[in-house]
Amino acid sequence: MQKDMHYYGTYSIARAAGLTREAARIIATSAQFVDDNAQSNGIGLEDASSCQVEATAHHTADISNIDPDDQRQVWVPFHFLPGNEGDSFTERLVCTKDSQIAREMCANHLAQKSKPYFLELLGVMAHVYADTFAHYGFSGVSSRKNRVDSESFRFKNINDEIRDYIVQKKDSFFAKFNPFVRNIKSSLAQDLSGALGHGGVVTFPDRPYLNWRFTYEDGNDSGWRNNTETFIEYSQKVHAIFALVADETPDWADQSQFQSWEMLEPKVRAILEFQAKGDERILKWQSEAQQKLFNVAEDIPEYRDWNEGFELLEQGNSEAAMRHPIYRYYQAASYHRWYVLRELFPEHGLMVR
Repeated sequence: MQKDMHYYGTYSIARAAGLTREAARIIATSAQFVDDNAQSNGIGLEDASSCQVEATAHHTADISNIDPDDQRQVWVPFHFLPGNEGDSFTERLVCTKDSQIAREMCANHLAQKSKPYFLELLGVMAHVYADTFAHYGFSGVSSRKNRVDSESFRFKNINDEIRDYIVQKKDSFFAKFNPFVRNIKSSLAQDLSGALGHGGVVTFPDRPYLNWRFTYEDGNDSGWRNNTETFIEYSQKVHAIFALVADETPDWADQSQFQSWEMLEPKVRAILEFQAKGDERILKWQSEAQQKLFNVAEDIPEYRDWNEGFELLEQGNSEAAMRHPIYRYYQAASYHRWYVLRELFPEHGLMVR
């Protein structure tokens, strides 16, 4: 999923589930920041303390993407949570939507209400859980099972303008791997990127309006993937999760905008079906919030990248730094990584790292 869903959709669903504006903003910012937190160097503070930073994502061209150990620390726990299905270890690493592992991850994080970074942890949880619905069928490690036939893409019920746009974006993405090759093939791009994740299908899994299919290089057909229906399925489940949080944490509850899923679903569906570029989809969430998405019109706060606070931490002492939301995010991300890799996976017989 992209910013329109990870931030604006998350905020909207959290508000409609009965959470305050501030709680929804923190959760949604954390959910999007999982994709934006590419920092990996530590922060030295003026009082000689330090904050060690671990990335939760890497930029597309980052060489770290092909490092096997880095894949298991970043892409597996944060973006391609294993479904643990199949016989071989590689098969068990393939992400499946709403897996048993994903549901246990959600239940564990919901139980951490006493943590000072609870809301940030909920944002990490929302991102990881959402990605199981978008990224199913791919794994977060370099694998032949991620490779697809670049000529096999088919689309259904898409307007010509958007079809041309996403195909052009696909071609541009692959061309970035080799500026000297104008008509680079998907297979070569996958070789250069280590066949990591859903690189072979670029951003297609993350576009909420897309109804599409493809064939893996091993000959397996993906079947039709209706992103709208999949995103709706996720939205319903995360709405229930946020409603539970509102019920159990009165300090973060505000029932003024609460809507049952039956009331909210057609409004969310109309937004997800909107065929447009990313910025226009964000505007759709914003405009609907001002019109009919909520019980009472309100604005969705603009997304503010917590990386803006990175340099501020360097200028302060540890006491001030620990009050900054970026530090609480680092705490949440570190806890999530440890829990998933060292506790949750081993309970299911998976030793990823």
